[in-house]
Amino acid sequence: MIRNLILKNRNTLLLSFLVLFLSSCNKNIVYSKYQTFEDAQWYAKDKAVFDLEITDTQTLNNISLMVRHADTYPYNNLFLFVTTKYPDGKVLTDTMEVILANSKGEWLGSGVGDIFDFKVPIKKNVRFPLGGKYQFVFEQAMRVDPLPMIMDFGFEIEKSK
Repeated sequence: MIRNLILKNRNTLLLSFLVLFLSSCNKNIVYSKYQTFEDAQWYAKDKAVFDLEITDTQTLNNISLMVRHADTYPYNNLFLFVTTKYPDGKVLTDTMEVILANSKGEWLGSGVGDIFDFKVPIKKNVRFPLGGKYQFVFEQAMRVDPLPMIMDFGFEIEKSK
């Protein structure tokens, strides 16, 4: 039991360093950050909040979500409430579903041991309409609280190529 926990933590740490190293080498990354959930449990009250300053309103961007979960995650999807706050005070809220496994139950992300990382493109070739401070808030909207085996949730903006 303890050995499995140590191996899981080591794999997560190694994977985190790899993701950090690879993202730091990419000059097209505008913003990239993860929210980590204690004990791999995402409580509905624990919002993943991403605050960022946008100065470039001309460049096209791709927006992605990143989900790190254990192989034992009991569902093939993840429902989210998404709130976007714009620099002018406008607030938009929406619901979205992230599909994590195909119809055969195979995880769509890449795995190291029993940990899977999945980068999900949600918007492509988007321009930010206003310069200033944006906030993106994600809440897990599954019917289970806490949601087990979700370790990290990330948000990334990358310049379109």
